[in-house]
Amino acid sequence: MNKKINIKTKNDSYSINIEKNSIIKNIKKIIYKNNKVVFLIDKKVFYIFKKLNNYKNQNYITINCSEKIKNFNNYANLSEKIIKIGIERNSTIVAIGGGTLGDLSGFIASTLLRGINLILIPTTLLSQVDSSVGGKNGINTKSGKNLVGTFYQPKSVIIDPSILSTLSKRELLSGYAEIIKHGIINDKKFFYWLNNNSKKIFKLDNNILTQAIYKSILIKRKYVLKDEKEKLKNSHSRAILNFGHTFGHALETFYKFNQKFTHGEAISIGMIIAASFSHNLGYLSLKDFEKIKIHFLSNNLPVQDENMFNKKIFNIIDKDKKNLNGKINFVLLKGIGNAFLSNKQNLKNLKKISI
Repeated sequence: MNKKINIKTKNDSYSINIEKNSIIKNIKKIIYKNNKVVFLIDKKVFYIFKKLNNYKNQNYITINCSEKIKNFNNYANLSEKIIKIGIERNSTIVAIGGGTLGDLSGFIASTLLRGINLILIPTTLLSQVDSSVGGKNGINTKSGKNLVGTFYQPKSVIIDPSILSTLSKRELLSGYAEIIKHGIINDKKFFYWLNNNSKKIFKLDNNILTQAIYKSILIKRKYVLKDEKEKLKNSHSRAILNFGHTFGHALETFYKFNQKFTHGEAISIGMIIAASFSHNLGYLSLKDFEKIKIHFLSNNLPVQDENMFNKKIFNIIDKDKKNLNGKINFVLLKGIGNAFLSNKQNLKNLKKISI
Protein backbone atom coordinates (compact mmCIF):
# COMPACT_ATOMS: atom_id res chain seq x y z
CA MET A 1 0.00 0.00 0.00
CA ASN A 2 1.57 3.28 -1.17
CA LYS A 3 0.22 6.72 -0.30
CA LYS A 4 1.00 10.25 -1.43
CA ILE A 5 -0.04 13.46 0.30
CA ASN A 6 0.43 16.91 -1.21
CA ILE A 7 1.05 19.90 1.04
CA LYS A 8 0.55 23.38 -0.38
CA THR A 9 1.11 26.38 1.86
CA LYS A 10 1.11 30.05 0.92
CA ASN A 11 4.70 30.00 -0.32
CA ASP A 12 5.65 26.33 -0.69
CA SER A 13 4.38 23.02 -1.99
CA TYR A 14 5.79 19.54 -1.54
CA SER A 15 4.76 15.92 -1.37
CA ILE A 16 4.91 13.30 1.35
CA ASN A 17 5.41 9.83 -0.09
CA ILE A 18 4.64 6.74 1.99
CA GLU A 19 6.10 3.58 0.47
CA LYS A 20 7.54 0.41 1.93
CA ASN A 21 11.19 -0.47 1.15
CA SER A 22 11.76 2.80 -0.69
CA ILE A 23 14.61 4.58 1.12
CA ILE A 24 17.57 3.51 -1.04
CA LYS A 25 15.63 4.04 -4.26
CA ASN A 26 14.74 7.57 -3.18
CA ILE A 27 18.25 8.41 -1.96
CA LYS A 28 19.57 7.51 -5.42
CA LYS A 29 16.99 9.83 -7.00
CA ILE A 30 17.97 12.66 -4.66
CA ILE A 31 21.66 12.30 -5.54
CA TYR A 32 20.86 12.20 -9.26
CA LYS A 33 18.48 15.17 -9.31
CA ASN A 34 20.22 17.63 -6.97
CA ASN A 35 23.33 19.75 -7.46
CA LYS A 36 25.15 19.24 -4.16
CA VAL A 37 23.69 17.10 -1.40
CA VAL A 38 24.77 16.86 2.23
CA PHE A 39 23.37 13.93 4.21
CA LEU A 40 22.93 14.30 7.96
CA ILE A 41 22.44 10.78 9.29
CA ASP A 42 21.58 9.36 12.69
CA LYS A 43 24.27 6.79 13.49
CA LYS A 44 21.57 4.28 14.40
CA VAL A 45 20.41 4.12 10.77
CA PHE A 46 23.74 4.62 9.01
CA TYR A 47 23.60 0.96 7.97
CA ILE A 48 20.85 1.94 5.52
CA PHE A 49 23.00 4.58 3.85
CA LYS A 50 25.87 2.11 3.56
CA LYS A 51 23.72 0.03 1.21
CA LEU A 52 24.54 2.60 -1.48
CA ASN A 53 27.34 1.25 -3.64
CA ASN A 54 29.03 4.67 -3.77
CA TYR A 55 28.15 5.94 -0.29
CA LYS A 56 31.80 6.80 0.48
CA ASN A 57 31.75 9.30 -2.39
CA GLN A 58 28.83 11.24 -0.88
CA ASN A 59 28.96 14.21 1.48
CA TYR A 60 27.63 12.90 4.76
CA ILE A 61 27.88 13.56 8.48
CA THR A 62 26.83 10.98 11.06
CA ILE A 63 25.38 12.10 14.38
CA ASN A 64 24.69 10.27 17.62
CA CYS A 65 21.14 11.52 18.05
CA SER A 66 19.04 12.26 21.11
CA GLU A 67 17.08 15.28 22.32
CA LYS A 68 20.35 16.66 23.69
CA ILE A 69 21.76 17.33 20.19
CA LYS A 70 19.32 20.22 19.77
CA ASN A 71 21.52 23.00 21.13
CA PHE A 72 23.50 26.00 19.91
CA ASN A 73 26.85 24.19 20.01
CA ASN A 74 25.72 21.40 17.70
CA TYR A 75 23.98 23.90 15.46
CA ALA A 76 27.21 25.89 15.09
CA ASN A 77 29.50 22.87 14.68
CA LEU A 78 27.33 21.19 12.05
CA SER A 79 26.83 24.46 10.19
CA GLU A 80 30.60 24.95 9.97
CA LYS A 81 31.10 21.42 8.65
CA ILE A 82 28.41 21.89 6.01
CA ILE A 83 29.80 25.27 4.93
CA LYS A 84 33.27 23.73 4.51
CA ILE A 85 31.79 21.16 2.12
CA GLY A 86 31.12 24.08 -0.22
CA ILE A 87 27.36 24.45 -0.32
CA GLU A 88 25.45 26.97 -2.42
CA ARG A 89 21.87 28.28 -2.28
CA ASN A 90 20.66 25.44 -4.49
CA SER A 91 22.33 22.77 -2.35
CA THR A 92 20.24 20.26 -0.39
CA ILE A 93 20.41 18.93 3.14
CA VAL A 94 18.89 15.46 3.56
CA ALA A 95 18.12 14.42 7.13
CA ILE A 96 17.89 10.66 7.68
CA GLY A 97 16.82 9.98 11.24
CA GLY A 98 14.27 10.77 13.90
CA GLY A 99 12.58 13.95 14.99
CA THR A 100 15.49 15.45 16.90
CA LEU A 101 17.69 15.26 13.80
CA GLY A 102 14.86 16.63 11.66
CA ASP A 103 14.39 19.57 14.03
CA LEU A 104 18.08 20.42 14.05
CA SER A 105 18.53 19.86 10.30
CA GLY A 106 15.51 22.02 9.51
CA PHE A 107 16.88 24.87 11.61
CA ILE A 108 20.27 24.57 9.91
CA ALA A 109 18.73 24.45 6.41
CA SER A 110 16.53 27.47 7.12
CA THR A 111 19.44 29.63 8.27
CA LEU A 112 22.46 28.57 6.18
CA LEU A 113 22.84 31.05 3.30
CA ARG A 114 19.40 32.29 4.45
CA GLY A 115 17.82 29.06 3.31
CA ILE A 116 18.83 25.97 1.34
CA ASN A 117 16.79 22.94 0.26
CA LEU A 118 15.70 20.39 2.84
CA ILE A 119 14.52 16.80 2.34
CA LEU A 120 13.38 14.70 5.28
CA ILE A 121 13.59 10.91 5.54
CA PRO A 122 12.12 10.23 8.99
CA THR A 123 13.06 6.85 10.46
CA THR A 124 10.93 6.74 13.63
CA LEU A 125 7.17 6.50 13.89
CA LEU A 126 7.14 9.73 15.89
CA SER A 127 8.96 11.70 13.21
CA GLN A 128 6.92 10.13 10.40
CA VAL A 129 3.60 11.32 11.82
CA ASP A 130 4.67 14.51 13.56
CA SER A 131 7.92 16.43 13.25
CA SER A 132 8.46 15.76 9.53
CA VAL A 133 5.12 17.39 8.68
CA GLY A 134 4.41 21.11 8.82
CA GLY A 135 7.77 22.87 8.70
CA LYS A 136 8.44 23.50 12.38
CA ASN A 137 12.02 23.14 13.57
CA GLY A 138 13.99 24.27 16.57
CA ILE A 139 16.64 23.83 19.20
CA ASN A 140 16.41 23.84 22.97
CA THR A 141 17.72 26.27 25.55
CA LYS A 142 18.18 25.96 29.30
CA SER A 143 14.77 27.59 29.71
CA GLY A 144 12.83 25.07 27.64
CA LYS A 145 12.26 23.03 24.53
CA ASN A 146 12.22 24.42 20.96
CA LEU A 147 12.42 28.03 22.14
CA VAL A 148 14.66 28.94 19.18
CA GLY A 149 13.48 27.90 15.73
CA THR A 150 11.76 28.75 12.46
CA PHE A 151 8.95 27.65 10.19
CA TYR A 152 10.61 26.16 7.12
CA GLN A 153 8.96 23.70 4.75
CA PRO A 154 10.95 20.81 3.25
CA LYS A 155 11.08 20.13 -0.47
CA SER A 156 9.85 16.59 0.10
CA VAL A 157 9.31 13.97 2.79
CA ILE A 158 9.98 10.27 2.22
CA ILE A 159 8.33 7.83 4.64
CA ASP A 160 9.25 4.15 4.59
CA PRO A 161 7.21 2.13 7.13
CA SER A 162 9.53 -0.88 6.77
CA ILE A 163 12.29 0.94 8.68
CA LEU A 164 10.09 0.83 11.79
CA SER A 165 10.88 -2.87 12.24
CA THR A 166 14.19 -1.78 13.79
CA LEU A 167 12.49 0.22 16.55
CA SER A 168 11.91 -0.91 20.11
CA LYS A 169 8.37 -1.21 21.46
CA ARG A 170 9.04 1.91 23.52
CA GLU A 171 9.98 3.91 20.43
CA LEU A 172 6.86 2.71 18.63
CA LEU A 173 4.76 3.75 21.62
CA SER A 174 6.32 7.20 21.52
CA GLY A 175 5.16 7.64 17.94
CA TYR A 176 1.79 6.09 18.63
CA ALA A 177 1.14 8.78 21.25
CA GLU A 178 1.10 11.38 18.46
CA ILE A 179 -1.15 9.19 16.31
CA ILE A 180 -3.79 8.80 19.04
CA LYS A 181 -3.47 12.53 19.74
CA HIS A 182 -4.70 13.28 16.22
CA GLY A 183 -7.79 11.16 16.80
CA ILE A 184 -8.49 12.77 20.17
CA ILE A 185 -8.30 16.34 18.89
CA ASN A 186 -10.02 16.03 15.52
CA ASP A 187 -11.45 12.68 14.48
CA LYS A 188 -13.67 10.56 16.72
CA LYS A 189 -13.96 7.79 14.10
CA PHE A 190 -10.17 7.58 13.85
CA PHE A 191 -9.96 7.30 17.65
CA TYR A 192 -12.32 4.31 17.61
CA TRP A 193 -10.51 2.81 14.61
CA LEU A 194 -7.32 2.99 16.65
CA ASN A 195 -9.13 1.33 19.55
CA ASN A 196 -9.69 -1.63 17.25
CA ASN A 197 -6.34 -1.61 15.43
CA SER A 198 -3.63 -0.39 17.82
CA LYS A 199 -2.33 -3.91 18.48
CA LYS A 200 -1.90 -4.46 14.72
CA ILE A 201 0.08 -1.22 14.52
CA PHE A 202 2.51 -2.50 17.15
CA LYS A 203 2.78 -5.77 15.21
CA LEU A 204 3.73 -3.64 12.17
CA ASP A 205 0.89 -4.83 9.97
CA ASN A 206 1.87 -2.90 6.83
CA ASN A 207 -1.62 -1.93 5.63
CA ILE A 208 -2.84 -0.90 9.09
CA LEU A 209 0.40 0.93 9.92
CA THR A 210 0.42 2.77 6.59
CA GLN A 211 -3.21 3.77 7.05
CA ALA A 212 -2.51 5.07 10.57
CA ILE A 213 0.45 7.15 9.35
CA TYR A 214 -1.53 8.43 6.36
CA LYS A 215 -4.57 9.41 8.42
CA SER A 216 -2.42 11.14 11.05
CA ILE A 217 -0.69 13.22 8.42
CA LEU A 218 -4.01 14.17 6.82
CA ILE A 219 -5.28 15.47 10.16
CA LYS A 220 -2.10 17.43 10.79
CA ARG A 221 -2.17 18.80 7.22
CA LYS A 222 -5.65 20.20 7.86
CA TYR A 223 -4.28 22.50 10.57
CA VAL A 224 -1.04 23.35 8.76
CA LEU A 225 -2.86 24.49 5.61
CA LYS A 226 -5.19 26.78 7.55
CA ASP A 227 -2.63 28.14 9.98
CA GLU A 228 0.92 27.43 8.84
CA LYS A 229 2.62 29.75 11.34
CA GLU A 230 0.25 29.30 14.27
CA LYS A 231 -1.35 32.75 14.18
CA LEU A 232 -5.04 31.84 14.51
CA LYS A 233 -6.72 31.61 17.90
CA ASN A 234 -9.83 29.67 16.94
CA SER A 235 -10.79 26.05 16.22
CA HIS A 236 -8.61 26.10 13.08
CA SER A 237 -5.49 27.11 14.99
CA ARG A 238 -2.43 24.98 14.42
CA ALA A 239 -1.89 25.29 18.15
CA ILE A 240 -4.59 22.62 18.56
CA LEU A 241 -1.87 20.15 17.52
CA ASN A 242 -0.11 21.07 20.77
CA PHE A 243 -2.65 19.11 22.79
CA GLY A 244 -0.69 17.61 25.70
CA HIS A 245 2.47 19.45 24.71
CA THR A 246 2.32 22.38 27.14
CA PHE A 247 2.67 20.02 30.09
CA GLY A 248 4.60 17.34 28.20
CA HIS A 249 7.36 19.69 27.10
CA ALA A 250 7.61 21.07 30.63
CA LEU A 251 8.02 17.53 31.96
CA GLU A 252 10.81 16.82 29.45
CA THR A 253 12.56 20.05 30.40
CA PHE A 254 12.17 19.30 34.12
CA TYR A 255 13.98 16.00 33.63
CA LYS A 256 16.59 17.70 31.42
CA PHE A 257 15.81 15.37 28.51
CA ASN A 258 17.47 12.53 30.44
CA GLN A 259 15.40 9.79 28.80
CA LYS A 260 13.21 9.11 31.83
CA PHE A 261 10.46 9.81 29.32
CA THR A 262 10.52 9.69 25.56
CA HIS A 263 8.80 12.61 23.86
CA GLY A 264 5.69 10.53 23.27
CA GLU A 265 5.58 9.33 26.88
CA ALA A 266 5.80 12.89 28.19
CA ILE A 267 3.09 14.00 25.76
CA SER A 268 0.93 11.07 26.88
CA ILE A 269 1.00 12.34 30.45
CA GLY A 270 0.36 15.85 29.15
CA MET A 271 -2.69 14.67 27.19
CA ILE A 272 -4.19 12.90 30.21
CA ILE A 273 -3.63 16.00 32.33
CA ALA A 274 -5.28 18.18 29.67
CA ALA A 275 -8.19 15.75 29.36
CA SER A 276 -8.66 15.60 33.14
CA PHE A 277 -8.44 19.39 33.33
CA SER A 278 -11.10 19.60 30.60
CA HIS A 279 -13.36 17.31 32.64
CA ASN A 280 -12.82 19.30 35.86
CA LEU A 281 -13.78 22.49 34.05
CA GLY A 282 -17.00 20.91 32.80
CA TYR A 283 -16.04 20.68 29.12
CA LEU A 284 -15.35 16.95 28.79
CA SER A 285 -17.68 14.23 30.03
CA LEU A 286 -16.40 11.66 32.51
CA LYS A 287 -17.33 8.97 29.98
CA ASP A 288 -15.05 10.43 27.29
CA PHE A 289 -12.24 11.05 29.77
CA GLU A 290 -12.41 7.42 30.89
CA LYS A 291 -12.36 6.21 27.26
CA ILE A 292 -9.17 8.18 26.62
CA LYS A 293 -7.53 7.02 29.84
CA ILE A 294 -8.47 3.37 29.27
CA HIS A 295 -7.05 3.50 25.74
CA PHE A 296 -3.76 4.85 27.06
CA LEU A 297 -3.51 2.28 29.84
CA SER A 298 -4.42 -0.62 27.54
CA ASN A 299 -1.62 0.42 25.17
CA ASN A 300 0.96 0.95 27.95
CA LEU A 301 1.12 4.71 27.58
CA PRO A 302 1.93 6.50 30.87
CA VAL A 303 -0.77 8.66 32.44
CA GLN A 304 1.01 10.27 35.40
CA ASP A 305 4.35 11.00 37.07
CA GLU A 306 5.32 11.56 40.68
CA ASN A 307 6.71 15.02 39.88
CA MET A 308 3.99 16.22 37.53
CA PHE A 309 2.81 18.92 39.94
CA ASN A 310 6.27 20.05 41.00
CA LYS A 311 6.56 23.84 41.28
CA LYS A 312 9.47 23.87 38.82
CA ILE A 313 7.25 22.37 36.12
CA PHE A 314 4.76 25.21 36.53
CA ASN A 315 7.61 27.73 36.29
CA ILE A 316 8.64 26.11 32.99
CA ILE A 317 5.06 26.32 31.69
CA ASP A 318 5.08 30.05 32.46
CA LYS A 319 7.86 30.39 29.84
CA ASP A 320 6.11 28.26 27.20
CA LYS A 321 6.53 29.74 23.72
CA LYS A 322 2.82 29.26 23.03
CA ASN A 323 1.89 31.80 25.71
CA LEU A 324 0.46 35.09 24.48
CA ASN A 325 0.11 38.44 26.24
CA GLY A 326 1.13 36.85 29.51
CA LYS A 327 -1.60 34.21 29.27
CA ILE A 328 -1.03 30.48 29.10
CA ASN A 329 -2.57 28.78 26.08
CA PHE A 330 -4.08 25.39 26.84
CA VAL A 331 -5.59 22.97 24.36
CA LEU A 332 -8.66 21.45 26.00
CA LEU A 333 -11.41 19.04 24.95
CA LYS A 334 -15.17 19.31 24.61
CA GLY A 335 -15.30 15.68 23.50
CA ILE A 336 -13.25 13.07 21.68
CA GLY A 337 -12.46 14.63 18.30
CA ASN A 338 -13.35 18.13 19.50
CA ALA A 339 -10.43 20.17 20.84
CA PHE A 340 -10.32 23.91 21.38
CA LEU A 341 -7.84 26.58 22.42
CA SER A 342 -8.23 28.37 25.75
CA ASN A 343 -6.14 31.07 27.42
CA LYS A 344 -8.50 31.74 30.32
CA GLN A 345 -7.33 29.05 32.70
CA ASN A 346 -5.38 29.41 35.92
CA LEU A 347 -2.48 27.02 36.35
CA LYS A 348 -3.32 26.68 40.03
CA ASN A 349 -6.50 24.85 39.06
CA LEU A 350 -4.39 22.11 37.49
CA LYS A 351 -3.39 20.92 40.94
CA LYS A 352 -7.03 20.10 41.66
CA ILE A 353 -7.33 17.46 38.96
CA SER A 354 -7.30 13.73 39.60
CA ILE A 355 -5.96 11.12 37.19
